[in-house]
Amino acid sequence: MTKEFFNVTDLDRVLEYSSVFPRVGAEEIPLSDTLGRILAKDAVSDVDLPDFKRATMDGYAVRAASTFGASEGNPAYLTIKGSVAMGESPSFSVNQGEAARISTGGMLPKGADSVVMIEHTEVIDNSSIEVYRSIAPGANMVDVGEDFKKGEIIIPAGRKFRPQETGLLAAFGKNRVEVFKKPVIAILSTGDEVVEIEKIPCPGQIRDMNTYTLSGLVAAAGGIPLIFGIIQDNYDMLFKKCARALEQSDMVLVSGGSSVGLRDYTVEALSSLPDAEILVHGISISPGKPTILAKVGNKAFWGLPGHVVSAMIVFSTVVQHFIEHIAGLKEKRCFRIPARLSRNIASAQGRTDYVRVRLTEKNGVLFAEPILGKSGLIHTMIKADGLIEIGMNTEGLDKGAEVSVIIL
Repeated sequence: MTKEFFNVTDLDRVLEYSSVFPRVGAEEIPLSDTLGRILAKDAVSDVDLPDFKRATMDGYAVRAASTFGASEGNPAYLTIKGSVAMGESPSFSVNQGEAARISTGGMLPKGADSVVMIEHTEVIDNSSIEVYRSIAPGANMVDVGEDFKKGEIIIPAGRKFRPQETGLLAAFGKNRVEVFKKPVIAILSTGDEVVEIEKIPCPGQIRDMNTYTLSGLVAAAGGIPLIFGIIQDNYDMLFKKCARALEQSDMVLVSGGSSVGLRDYTVEALSSLPDAEILVHGISISPGKPTILAKVGNKAFWGLPGHVVSAMIVFSTVVQHFIEHIAGLKEKRCFRIPARLSRNIASAQGRTDYVRVRLTEKNGVLFAEPILGKSGLIHTMIKADGLIEIGMNTEGLDKGAEVSVIIL
């Protein structure tokens, strides 16, 4: 049987297909487990934060007007009205010409609108101080609602939790949070030449690197890898495993079997699955051109290159975007570092090239040093700190050109 060669699809068009796949469901988890998870619905403040005027310096709570014109040569003299205990609401107020001892985090008494730093005062006796600097209203304090107002969206849905988001919800007393479930991503390796990593390969065989690299990439992208092992070049076996993988996961990754070889059955197996539609068979990128994207029901099904480096680059530049989409991520933080190219790089027009680079610093300038090698050589990824993208309408880049490095 002779197979037709695939027609490549532009990378931007491939990425647009992510919108046709629905997001996974949501679940409620303890606040302590939210790190790295994605918020499923807007978090809204139910109170002002802070809900009292709070000092940000050790010193004296005062009315700012009491210090106007104060200097070392002409200090202001204030009467000490009392002291503010930490964690308590002061029972007294501060009027013009008065002050109250206060520590960082303490609640300002009524009437006070600022805090004089202790370094700018001198104690005269137990009941009075001198102030040597004039301050403005609001100095060295945080006002009610200055952080967040009641009713304000404090974290939008689709945001990935970092320690700061977790801490913010703790400040509002939210001990349980609704987040998107982690998408389950099925991983299958294909090929008669692929063997389990515990086995010693015979001539012509290779150990299954793809399962382990893809599993790590899935976990780093916020998914749960579900390993289905190795499938030989057998249509019936591949079809059955693919059908089972679809039942048990939210997305399927099959490495190998995506090109136009006589024993590559991925397209045939995909076409036979119920409600299947092949959206892409070939992407205009290098490495990774023979990549398949299908929609089976409402799930994405990927046929990735068998070469481990190609599979990893396709994942990092394309597949990860789809996983993050179905996982609910809206506010993606893209980590790119500007650098200068250390040497000339040639590129063919009509495709987007991804070149592995190592970052080095010379005389305070960060350089991206290309790591050249064939897509089957994993050492090129081991040595790489990131990738640079050469656009499909570019014939290459010159030494010294400014590039943006996608951190791996």
